[in-house]
Amino acid sequence: MKNILILGSGLSSYVLIEYLHNQCKQNNWQMIVCDINTTEAQKIIGTSQFAKTETLDINKTDELSQKISWADIVISLLPASFHLIPAKICLEQSKHFATASYVSEEMYKMNEQVKQKGLIFINEIGLDPGIDHMSAMLIINDLKKKGAQINEFLSFTGGVIAPKSDNNPWNYKFTWNPRNVVVAGQGTAKFLENQQFKYLPYHNLFKYKKIFNIPNYGEFEGYPNRDSLKYRSIYGLENIKTMIRGTLRRPGFIDSWNIFVQLGVTDDTYTIENSENMTYRQFINSYLPYHPTKTVEEKLADFMGYGTDDYRFYRLRWLGLFEDKKIGLKNATPAQILQKILQEKLVFTEQDNDLIVMQHIFNYSVKNKNYCIKSSFAFEGKDKHHSAMATTVGLPLAIAVKMIMQQKINLKGVVVPTIAEVYEPIMTELKDFGITFTEEIYEI
Repeated sequence: MKNILILGSGLSSYVLIEYLHNQCKQNNWQMIVCDINTTEAQKIIGTSQFAKTETLDINKTDELSQKISWADIVISLLPASFHLIPAKICLEQSKHFATASYVSEEMYKMNEQVKQKGLIFINEIGLDPGIDHMSAMLIINDLKKKGAQINEFLSFTGGVIAPKSDNNPWNYKFTWNPRNVVVAGQGTAKFLENQQFKYLPYHNLFKYKKIFNIPNYGEFEGYPNRDSLKYRSIYGLENIKTMIRGTLRRPGFIDSWNIFVQLGVTDDTYTIENSENMTYRQFINSYLPYHPTKTVEEKLADFMGYGTDDYRFYRLRWLGLFEDKKIGLKNATPAQILQKILQEKLVFTEQDNDLIVMQHIFNYSVKNKNYCIKSSFAFEGKDKHHSAMATTVGLPLAIAVKMIMQQKINLKGVVVPTIAEVYEPIMTELKDFGITFTEEIYEI
């Protein structure tokens, strides 16, 4: 009998747990889902003879080590900063490991040891990263077979709200970890544009945007995400002239979010004194210059360089940023306070549906002619548990775990899904769940 251990059962876990529970029934496997709070996971599993839930504090390494010793493969759905804790134990105990998160430098340093033990530690096998890699590699390999020279590659993905549930001025609701949204983009975005290396530090990130049009869903704006440069070698595109990976949002979001970045209220590195007694209005005012007569609204307008009748101001008013409402969080960081304010208004309810959108744009040449491929994907969630985010993050990871358990993936080391052995069967199975791309090809 084979055993699967899942660590974490948050917003994006429902579809993965559901899928693997069904696989356990079909293959006579066993599964344990561990978290501090297992209420939601228990609803999926019920009284199954093939799966159960157990409470676990990830920081109690003795208990964690005991749980891992039972498993053949460990799936980490924990926050990214915690992945190394179970990964190191998996290496010690010769267990396979899987996560949807980006490969950290510390994780990659384990590569040779993982190989030597005959293990696979698969990473970046969710949505973005994940489906973006796999769908892009299908096109890249096809173009290479045709002898094409790939000159430009843009790949942008976004998790937003479905049109029928889009009922607030931000055109956005939290469909995954709110903290990750608030601190997104910190650091420096790196990419290649027209053969020039570009570096966008955080304070300039949300001043940059590109326009994309997704069939049936209209216009979106995109900003660069993390380090696009390293994917040139991962995708086998070392000679490409433009390489940009990024995040999609509805029009206007990027400009509005830039207000928070310029103010400094997305900072998570220090705490604010007496934050529990501070009001939302005082919180914003604490980041603006003193003036004896001007209001907070007027000072913010001066700071940003546009009037209080601007659409961006309407969005801030709608959030309640200028209200005399107490924050109520003790020793909170600016990012934690902002997250609290946003979560009160950008609520993803039981009645809401979310939307995942993705677009790859390839400009390439074949036999002295230039072409463009636009490969687009849009997927709406069914309900809060079967959200588009939970489905597109959870399914690729779950399918990969199934394939490892069935010994259909025989790679060793710390890997990402840019190898045909991984991405071809996974992308084929994802079609059964409605995860498909449409392509436009035209000469330029």
